Amino acid sequence: MSAALTRAPGANEPLPAPTLISLDAMGGDHGPPVVVGGIRDYIRRHGGEGVRFLLHGDEAAIRAEMTRLNVSADVCDVRHTDKKIASDEKPAQAMRRGKGSSLWNAIEAVKAGEAGAVVSAGNTGALMAISKLILRMAAPGLERPAIVASWPTLRGVTAVLDVGANIESDAEQLIEFAIMGEAFHRAVHGVDRPTVGILNVGSEDIKGHEEVREASRILREGGLGLNYHGFVEGDDIAKGTVDVVVTDGFTGNIALKTAEGVARFISTLLKEALTSTLQAKLGAVIAMPALKAMAQKIDPSAINGGPLLGLNGIVVKSHGGADAKGFGNAIRIAVDLARSDYMQTVGANLGRLGTVLESLPPVSASPREETVS
Repeated sequence: MSAALTRAPGANEPLPAPTLISLDAMGGDHGPPVVVGGIRDYIRRHGGEGVRFLLHGDEAAIRAEMTRLNVSADVCDVRHTDKKIASDEKPAQAMRRGKGSSLWNAIEAVKAGEAGAVVSAGNTGALMAISKLILRMAAPGLERPAIVASWPTLRGVTAVLDVGANIESDAEQLIEFAIMGEAFHRAVHGVDRPTVGILNVGSEDIKGHEEVREASRILREGGLGLNYHGFVEGDDIAKGTVDVVVTDGFTGNIALKTAEGVARFISTLLKEALTSTLQAKLGAVIAMPALKAMAQKIDPSAINGGPLLGLNGIVVKSHGGADAKGFGNAIRIAVDLARSDYMQTVGANLGRLGTVLESLPPVSASPREETVS
């Protein structure tokens, strides 16, 4: 470890230990080139002071990329393994055969307290299953992690969860998502009291199925201390009506994939329109600064990195096809969470949830709203 990381100029006392981020260097579509490239991107954008990286995988391949991309060994440690989990490997199979793999070892570093967070672009199902096996859930009663997406909006960024881990969610799980999403948004996006909403087919209290109505009632009456807004609809996500949108993984995943498809559709139409004629091309040149700003706002790389919330440790999932910039953003999220009080805040709020649920009166029967318009 270099002196710059351990002692300030002219100081006799050592600086706090650097934040160590564990990386699955073999995960994703591209492996070491993107992972090492992500380290370089993170350092270029954020300075990298006080951060070190622990890379797990093929040492020869990793060090070759470090040399090629001029990433210093002063900030990187490499632990060799020639074992990795395939992108199409089933979670149950990955748990049986994954011990000693780059993914398994990267998570183990968090369990051992050596690393503050882990980042992987590998198999999502295997990452979730092995993370849960090794790290366990953060509180009794939590069944599965929730994946959160940082969604670009007209007001900035909205955290949306769950976007794929839990197909169905009852009222208690939705409240857990609200607690975890609120703490995540504060830690990563710097909002002191994020507003929270539950995704529904309408904003009225009688809308939606029993689980979302019961979750809304508890968030309003339970005294959990969250800044609860109420129900929000699909178009409220892009508006940025609230900072945190809570939903089940089935609905959240469909919403996310739909938004990604619409973004690609609009980008394609815009490109075709701006290259269709000479006049359009001239107009595009004039509007280029504004177009670049828009492209940066909706660039998937800028929002890559979906933490698995609810684990007894910080795990960040990068998109398997992410480029170096995207992986660098996933590293940024991991660093921000590792340096925050996210885990303590979630633990305290989840600890109060059981008491809140016991103290509330049972939900009263209300008419089921059948329409969705």
